Amino acid sequence: MSASAPDPDPRPLPPEEPGPNECCGSGCPLCVLDLYSEELQRYRQALAEWKARHPEPSP
Repeated sequence: MSASAPDPDPRPLPPEEPGPNECCGSGCPLCVLDLYSEELQRYRQALAEWKARHPEPSP
């Protein structure tokens, strides 16, 4: 296997947190904070599944 081959099962990356001024505070039905929360839940689930496939080696 080549050293430059991409990882077939890369560790999930967390979503980018919205900036402090991205929420307008007007109660939008699709608020960036709500979307971020949903993305964060999906990330945590994907990370848990990834960790189950890649257990930490025992010391």
